[in-house]
Parts: sequence; C-alpha cells; structure tokens
Amino acid sequence: MTQTLSELNTYKNIDQYQAQKKAVVTIGTFDGVHYGHQQILKKMVDRARAEDLTTILLTFFPHPRMVLQPEYDLKLINTIDERVDLVAQTGVEHMIIHPFSKEFSRTSAKEYVKDILVDQLNAGVVVIGYDHHYGRNRSANITDLRKDAIEYGFELIEITKEEIDEVAVSSTKIRSAINDGDVQTANQYLSRNFSIHGTVVKGKQIGRTIGYPTANLKVAEKYKLIPKLGVYITSSIIDGETVYGMTNIGKNPTVTTSDGSITIETYYLDFNKDLYGQDMELFFHTRLRDEEKFESLEDLKKIMAQDELNTRTYASNS
Repeated sequence: MTQTLSELNTYKNIDQYQAQKKAVVTIGTFDGVHYGHQQILKKMVDRARAEDLTTILLTFFPHPRMVLQPEYDLKLINTIDERVDLVAQTGVEHMIIHPFSKEFSRTSAKEYVKDILVDQLNAGVVVIGYDHHYGRNRSANITDLRKDAIEYGFELIEITKEEIDEVAVSSTKIRSAINDGDVQTANQYLSRNFSIHGTVVKGKQIGRTIGYPTANLKVAEKYKLIPKLGVYITSSIIDGETVYGMTNIGKNPTVTTSDGSITIETYYLDFNKDLYGQDMELFFHTRLRDEEKFESLEDLKKIMAQDELNTRTYASNS
C-alpha cells in the first residue's frame, strides 16, 4: 500500500505555529531541495510516521547572508515560493518561514533552544547538521545542543559530516553549473529540471519581425539565480501540455542597442496563443550556444533556424 504525502502547512513566522503534538524538527535553508536535502527530509518523515510525531522544517527568509552580508549579492537556486512547492512534495507537514532580521540574529542560544525549539515547536526530535551554529554571533554549536537536548528532554539526531558535505557539494555544484550554463549537470544534482518562474510581459516584439515571436518572461525576485547568457532548449506546461521552446537569455546584441538589461525570451514550437500576463514556469533541458552578435538579421535568422531544428530533434526524442 502506497502512503500518501501529508499536505504542507506554511507559516509566516514562528509565533503562527501552534503545537498539537511532539515534532521532528530540522532547521536550514534547503536551497534547491535537491537529492541530498530530500534524503534528510525523508528520514524525518519516516521517523515521524513511525512514532506518530509531526514534522517541521524551520527556515528563514530573507537568507541570513542577505541581511548580514548584503554586499555579497547572494543568488539562490529557488525563490521562497519555489522552495515551498518542492518541500510540499516531500511529505513534511509544517514549514515555518521566519523573517530573518538583525534583531532576530541577536537571539541568544538559550532563547533559540528553549523558547523556539522546545516551548514553541514542541520538539521531540531535532535533526541537525554536525556543523550547525546558532544563537547570537553563531556562538553555540552541536556540542552545546547535545547538552540542551539532555536538559530539555529532546533527542538530537546529528546529520553526519559525509551527508552534510554531500549536500553542500551538491548545492555548490548546482549553483556553479547554472552560472556556467551547464543546466544538464544542475538537473542531475537536482533530480529534476532547473526552472524559473515569472510573468509574461510585453517586450520589444522584435522576434515577430523575423518570424520568431517570443514570450518575454519577467522574474520578480532579484535574488533568483539565472543561467548564464545564451540559448537553451526549454519547456513549459501550457494548458496541461508540455510545449518545448528555445530560450534566449541575453541582451539581444544583433537587433537592439543594449542598455545592459537582460531578457528571458522563449520561442515556443508550434504555439501562437497570447500569453501576456500569465505566470509561467520555464524548465531548462540543455544549452545550445552562447548569445552572439551577428552582422545581419539574415545571419541571425539562419542560426535561429538551426536552433529550432535542434530543439525539434530534442523534443521528438524526449
């Protein structure tokens, strides 16, 4: 008999959560919710089901580094909404997205454990990485948490160095691959196709003049990691159907004077419906080439015809 996944409940802060029973709790960013993350969450869910506990993922947004090191200009694999959708597929029952601020960063280690984990979340089991630091100035670590577990009566499950390293390596490789345009490698680590969400907006409509009308996708979240400039084979689910396309991420150097802004434009194969104003998810399959500046529109049309042929071949084999 296949066990159905529990519905995910989300909360905008810790205080919104009202504990009904003991919980298995984990804390972290879980950016990407990739295979390594999924294995950690599966262990939580399995443990909770075996002992009639609930499951809580406590995460923070904005990412702490965005608040404490804004000069770093951190880019994330997932937007917070994307992360919620992915966590919902793991069977975790509760996801608390607590606002991270400089004030919250000054929470003492004892307050963090007693007031949040024990009193508010009713933690019976805490699943955490060996390298987890918490409290003001990240002053407390796993050794302190072991002592707190004894004092407050919860079980501490330490995620091993090997598991954490695997997760960290995967996240780093995913970000690096996306930055390099190597979306196939990113997809392997994610165990799904990397995607971006956005709204279709009106562009300069230059594509129409050369026989390739495009949907111009605007991504609202500035922190979302966008693949390297270039042309990609992509797809979207439109009206319940998978529609393949070729997506150009770039500055359109051949047909426009660049103002430095980057556009995400997709020509969907055999599709001519109006998509303006629609929210779309764009899945990345593979990269075709760099964005180039051509001497003429005819040269551009020739390379786009080749891109189209390659995209059709890929789609027919998928």
